[in-house]
Amino acid sequence: MQVGSYCAEKDSCLFTVWAPFAKQVEVKVVAPKPAVLPMMRDGLGYWSATAGGIGDGADYLYRIDGALERPDPASSHQPAGVHGPSRVVDHRAFVWTDGGWQPPRLDELIIYEIHVGTFTPAGTFEAVIARLDDLRAFGVNAVELMPVAQFPGGRNWGYDGAYLFAVQHSYGGPAGLKTLVDACHRRGIAVVLDVVYNHFGPEGNYSGDFGPYLTAKYRTPWGNAVNYDDAYSYGVRNHIVENARYWLQTYHVDALRLDAVHGIFDTGARHILEEIAEEVEQMVNEKGRQWYLIAESDLNDPRVVRPRETGGYGVDAQWADDFHHALHTALTGERSGYYADYNGAADLRRAFTDTFVYAWRYSAERKRWHGSACGDIPASRFVVFSQNHDQVGNRMMGDRRSALVDFEGLKLAASAVLLSPYIPLLFMGEEYGAGTPFLYFVSHGDPGLIEAVRAGRKREFQGFAWNAEPPDPQSEDTFNASKLRWEERREGPHRVLLSFYAELIRLRKKVPALSRLDRGSLSLEDAGDDGVICLYRGEPPAQALCILNFNGSRSSFRLPLRPGRWTKLLDSSDGKWNGPGAACPDAAEGLMEFTAAPRSCALYVQEEI
Repeated sequence: MQVGSYCAEKDSCLFTVWAPFAKQVEVKVVAPKPAVLPMMRDGLGYWSATAGGIGDGADYLYRIDGALERPDPASSHQPAGVHGPSRVVDHRAFVWTDGGWQPPRLDELIIYEIHVGTFTPAGTFEAVIARLDDLRAFGVNAVELMPVAQFPGGRNWGYDGAYLFAVQHSYGGPAGLKTLVDACHRRGIAVVLDVVYNHFGPEGNYSGDFGPYLTAKYRTPWGNAVNYDDAYSYGVRNHIVENARYWLQTYHVDALRLDAVHGIFDTGARHILEEIAEEVEQMVNEKGRQWYLIAESDLNDPRVVRPRETGGYGVDAQWADDFHHALHTALTGERSGYYADYNGAADLRRAFTDTFVYAWRYSAERKRWHGSACGDIPASRFVVFSQNHDQVGNRMMGDRRSALVDFEGLKLAASAVLLSPYIPLLFMGEEYGAGTPFLYFVSHGDPGLIEAVRAGRKREFQGFAWNAEPPDPQSEDTFNASKLRWEERREGPHRVLLSFYAELIRLRKKVPALSRLDRGSLSLEDAGDDGVICLYRGEPPAQALCILNFNGSRSSFRLPLRPGRWTKLLDSSDGKWNGPGAACPDAAEGLMEFTAAPRSCALYVQEEI
């Protein structure tokens, strides 16, 4: 059932809203010409009205039972913010230029995560467009936008969205997002949109005045859970499935990143993720155009990405947090908070081969057994990263990797991610070692909520050895401090690191052993040193060997190379990358003695490229 306002014909609008308990619902047109329109109810509690003379740009509210006036829960636009009236958008008016567009294959993606508000000084969709050529130049072919659904005020990560169908007005609204997506497609760049189906934002969310969108049956970190399996859940499920369809079809977005699906509770026979996946698959079959679903999940549950016919939910890919956590501890030695469960390079080895470090293994942090083996799932179904908005922004001071490790460590982190058999995700600014933090920020209007957010942030840091006073999330200074300084990418070591990322991506795309994401051709060789990982990828006679040294000093070891002559393609310790000097030989074969520079990566292939 389509919900919201829909312009089917010129100057004619169909309004539909779900309000199963209401005795009366009316459309109150606020502008351009005030009017009140009665709505008719069907058997499932959907109210609808078709109004002539009302089209694009009309502002309206719903009046419930003759008194309560609220914005549309499925509003397409909230130009006056979360508390103001909704606005009709005629989506047919935008002229697209991406006819025939197909996104890259899932296993070809190089994803770049962006927060629109801090990516540029202007913080708009239009300003992002001006930087797309820069991203494409160093190898990015997909941008992932942090949530753009309407949130309170003008500063927010986006996870406080109150109107799932409305595009944030301060970013540029519906037309701005469409223009950005169209511009990306013209440059061969796919668009992944982060969507939040596990909770609604705490300010401006009036969905409870329309129906039981939430249930007290489960509790989440954000309060009562979204109602996916309790009484009247059919209207909520329809709202979410329609939202997924809306972003993919109306805005031409190529993939949805489903936020924190571990916060979605659904014990019904047909999980909501499965229902969304089935809907998207049907769209693919009908339109002959590819779309993807990518889940964020800390469950380590392979059912998320297993095909529906084998009992899974059928989601195309999911984030693999274990890879990040193991890499982080290998680079920093930090073991507080949830990092206490990870043991550096030893666990990173497991993440390279098995994806999940915790595959029904006891977790001291969780105090229970956690996860399940996913060896039957192709490596191309997992997304890995050295940084992302959570892992940076949920540190007290918004520390990027560049604030935690030296320059050699930054290159090593990049190598681990981009030479892995998984889909890589980069966080904005990572590619040049941005010196700006990425902090947590909001611009709520409710004083009580502001204080609750401040207190909540402090509680979150108690498990870590961080004793400073955190920056004020409500302060505009916190937001401004998080904005990227693009001039950095042209300066000294920043410029070198950007070139290093570009070279890693070039090799990943060009070397067959690296571009083929599969488990069968991946294996580890024991170097006899706990801090050294020797990773083979590909099949002979075209294999690649990646030597990663996480030790803070030179490491010498003997390695029985597989048959053939091995030629070095890349060494992060080389002087051209501002390294201390390459220690690994340019060529090797047979039983070889290697000496790897501290915190370095050396890449070899069996044949010249």
